[in-house]
Amino acid sequence: MRLFLPVALVLCAAALCALPGFAAELESSYTDPSAPWLRGNLHTHTTNSDGRQAPQAVVDEYAGMGYDFLMLSDHDQLTDPASVDPKGMVLIPGNEISAKGPHLLHVNATKKIEPDRDRQKVLDAIAADRGFAVMNHPNWTKNYNHCDLAVLEQLNGYAGIEIFNGVILVLEGSEYATDKWDRLLAQGKRVWGFATDDSHDNGHRGLGWVMVQTGDRTPDGIADAMRRGSFYATTGVTVDEISVEGLTVRVRAANAQKLRVFGPLGRMLATADGQEITHTVNPEKDGNYVRVEAYGAGSSIAWVQPLFVKN
Repeated sequence: MRLFLPVALVLCAAALCALPGFAAELESSYTDPSAPWLRGNLHTHTTNSDGRQAPQAVVDEYAGMGYDFLMLSDHDQLTDPASVDPKGMVLIPGNEISAKGPHLLHVNATKKIEPDRDRQKVLDAIAADRGFAVMNHPNWTKNYNHCDLAVLEQLNGYAGIEIFNGVILVLEGSEYATDKWDRLLAQGKRVWGFATDDSHDNGHRGLGWVMVQTGDRTPDGIADAMRRGSFYATTGVTVDEISVEGLTVRVRAANAQKLRVFGPLGRMLATADGQEITHTVNPEKDGNYVRVEAYGAGSSIAWVQPLFVKN
C-alpha cells in the first residue's frame, strides 16, 4: 500500500480542487515574519560521553562563534545546563538516546529517558516529558542505513530527522538524508528537516545548524518554535525571506547562487539562478507538499521546511 500512497495523495488533491468552492493553499510554518532568527545547534558531545572537550570548553567555542543557543546532547545522559556558564547563549537541556537502537535526540528534556529497543516507547516517553525527538543521521554507516526507512515509516511522534549531520563527513555513509525525508513527506508524514554538527571535537563545529524564528529567547520558546517548524536548516546559506500567499511561495537568500523547488519524492518543480525564487503550486501536478533548497558558495545549502497543500 505504501507504494501507492503518494499517487493517491496527488489524485485526492486533484479531485478536491475540482469541487465547487474549493480553495487550496499552502500551509506555512513561518507565521511571524517580524520575529528574529536565532542560530543554534542541537547535537553536541562533551567529555561526559565521547566528546574530547569538557562541557564548559564546548560552550565557550559555540559562544565565540556567535551562536544564540546550544544543546549539549551527550549519549544516554543528561548534562545539566546549570553546570556551565552559558556565555550569553540559551542552553537547551537534552541528550542523545543511543543504546539499543537508532540514535535520536531528546530535545528540551526535563529528565533522562531510558533507552528501549522499542523506539516507539522512547518516543512516547519523550512526548510525555513535553520534549520532542529528532531521528539522527539516518544514512550513517557503510550501508547508508543507520535508521532504515521502514523504521522511520513505522514510528510516530518524532518531530523530524537530521537531513544533514556534519560529523558523518568524516565517517562512513552520507551526511545528507533528504532522500528519506522526501519519501516520508510524500507519504503524508509531517516531519521537519534538521541540520546539526554532531560535534565531538573542534573540527566538527559550524558545519550545520538551524535558524529558528522566534522572539521568545528561552529554552521552551525556542523548542516550541522548532516543534512548529518555524526554522530552516543550513550549512551556510542565509535565508532572508520565506513568504506564502495562497499557492505561491517566494524564498530569498542574499548569499544564494541558485534556488530550487522540490515536490514529492524529490521531483524538481522549478529552478532559478540568483538570490530568489517564486513558484505557484499546481495541486493536480505538484502533489501534497513543496520545499525549497538554496545553494551558495562551495557546498553550502539551506533547506526551507516543507509547505503542505491544504484546503
